[in-house]
Amino acid sequence: MKNRFPPASPLLTLGPFAVAADGTLSPRAPGLRPAIRFAWRGRICEALMQDGVLRLHALAGRIPSTAERGADRHFTARAVAEFPPRMPEGWLLRLTADHRIAVETARPPRSTAVALLGEMVRFAMALDPYLDQLEGVGAR
Repeated sequence: MKNRFPPASPLLTLGPFAVAADGTLSPRAPGLRPAIRFAWRGRICEALMQDGVLRLHALAGRIPSTAERGADRHFTARAVAEFPPRMPEGWLLRLTADHRIAVETARPPRSTAVALLGEMVRFAMALDPYLDQLEGVGAR
């Protein structure tokens, strides 16, 4: 059976990506910064293709502000301080200006939609122990 689609012809779209008949991904339009946002256990996550790298990012929780009555920053800060030695190689932990806890990593880009989704799932599953720890001290 002859393939009806040329190799680079978009078959469908996946967010800002064009998916060719052979499953390879490309930006849907020139200059687009292709990213897929998803939620894992109520957290905002993102898979972004940038500068030839697949970047995976999650907002894992938030350290309470001193302005929040009854919030115990100590337990959350202590839990977050324990993350780095246990995190997978190449993972980064960042605290944003608004006290959110960001977890990030970069991977070689995957060329197919299936491989991209696999990377997203692996990232989310590897994030689980850190989310458990944050939830254990009341950080959401």
